[in-house]
Amino acid sequence: MAHPARFRVVACGRRWGKTELGKVALLDAARRGGLGWWIAPTYGLADAVWRSLRAALEGVWVEKNEQMRLVILPGGGAIQVRSGHEPDALRGAGLDLAVLDEAAFMPEEVWTGAIRPALSDRRGRALFLSTPNGLNWFYRLYLLGLDPLQPDWASFHHPTRDNPLIAPEEIDAARLELPDRWFRQEYEAEFVEDAGQVFRNIDAVCTGQPGEPEPGGRYVCGIDWGRVDDYTAFAVFDVAARRLVALERFRQISWAQQRDRLRTLCDRWQPGAIWAEANSIGSVNIEALQAHGLPVRPFQTTAQSKGPLIEALALAMERGEITLLDDPVLRGELNAYALERLPSGLYRYGAPPGMHDDTVIAVALGWMGVRHAGGPLSFA
Repeated sequence: MAHPARFRVVACGRRWGKTELGKVALLDAARRGGLGWWIAPTYGLADAVWRSLRAALEGVWVEKNEQMRLVILPGGGAIQVRSGHEPDALRGAGLDLAVLDEAAFMPEEVWTGAIRPALSDRRGRALFLSTPNGLNWFYRLYLLGLDPLQPDWASFHHPTRDNPLIAPEEIDAARLELPDRWFRQEYEAEFVEDAGQVFRNIDAVCTGQPGEPEPGGRYVCGIDWGRVDDYTAFAVFDVAARRLVALERFRQISWAQQRDRLRTLCDRWQPGAIWAEANSIGSVNIEALQAHGLPVRPFQTTAQSKGPLIEALALAMERGEITLLDDPVLRGELNAYALERLPSGLYRYGAPPGMHDDTVIAVALGWMGVRHAGGPLSFA
């Protein structure tokens, strides 16, 4: 806050306190009679900040405009909350301070095409607050702040642990639960080059060959359903060895034929549990299979449930706790599978456009079955 640089870049971990810092900076500029903007990547984030600012200034403003998300304070200073969703809509204003919230998750044009020119006539200042998002334009600005030959720029780094209100044990738990590069980016606020790639250590774990059922062996199966455009995939794991022993993948056959194939697979491996995606047609298939006595357990894939499912598989691969088949399709899908962090702070997992993730989901469900394996179940 006290640094004299016009442009301050703060790479900070999740829940470090960047929103409070930005609000204080805007209030400081407004009480001096300046015009300050808060720019958020999405309308939803902008609304959340507007509600927070409005509550903090209750009874203080001399004028408030809900539609414009604008408050005017005594002395003529003003604060407005804007969205960076459409950079062109930000053109035209002269600003004393711009706070770019989660800057790494908004288009570079918000800064270069709209905000930087708006600061010129008043020699306004900018405060960039964000968790890193790979080596994008926010990273380049961060490097400017580290350059002693750039006196207008200053950069700061604050991991989540710098927030005294976050319990250290919470951070330690996240370190154990998350793959290393995600923890480094989200909690340590490091700029990680390959942060978008979900699975690592692929060559080291994809060394197995298809196996044969062993007497007394315990097996589980994961299923991802598909029919026309997508594939159906079955993944069978040896529970004790933590090893993928069978992987089947096919498409463009009827649901009845797919269920027949699964029953044949189960006759061979006798899995104690079958974890199957329950979305859409999955629930119908699951009911039909359960009616035949197969130990099928539904898994409802949502934005909330998919993250832990994929993260558990990624963590096991990173730590070398699992052996997968040396299968070219599986390798390809694992290599291409990506994590995208949305401006809202949520994640989106999936294959790139035009590619598939059927074996990835089946393997992830099978690995969940390994982690939660109970005793073997008998079925007809």
